[in-house]
Amino acid sequence: MHVGIQQRKDVEQQVRGDATDIRFTCHLDVIDKDDGDPRGDIDFRGPYVQGPRGHRFLYLSWGVVHGDGPHGFHMFRRAKLMLDRIPAPVLTVARDTGWLSATVHLTGGDGGPLCAAVKPGAITWTAGAG
Repeated sequence: MHVGIQQRKDVEQQVRGDATDIRFTCHLDVIDKDDGDPRGDIDFRGPYVQGPRGHRFLYLSWGVVHGDGPHGFHMFRRAKLMLDRIPAPVLTVARDTGWLSATVHLTGGDGGPLCAAVKPGAITWTAGAG
């Protein structure tokens, strides 16, 4: 079993799910919006960003690897890292420093791989020097 971060439809940076320390790197743009849209004054963009405006997230995708290449990963479960749940003070520091990090507990409540929208307590957002 492997886990990776999803860029558009492809799962990248795949790592064995039983690794003790897993790190993924991706680029996000934080865009200021001042258009009166009730979904918020900021938006997230980039090739790893999923979902509609106001409900953006990153996918961590679980799967089994059979062979090489993009078609060798067979996904069976995904976890959503909800970007609209990043605490405002953390997001402010991240925007100033250019660095945002999430620590995620990858084991779900059923003992299997974490899936669905990751709730506070299973994820901690931090910002600052990378």
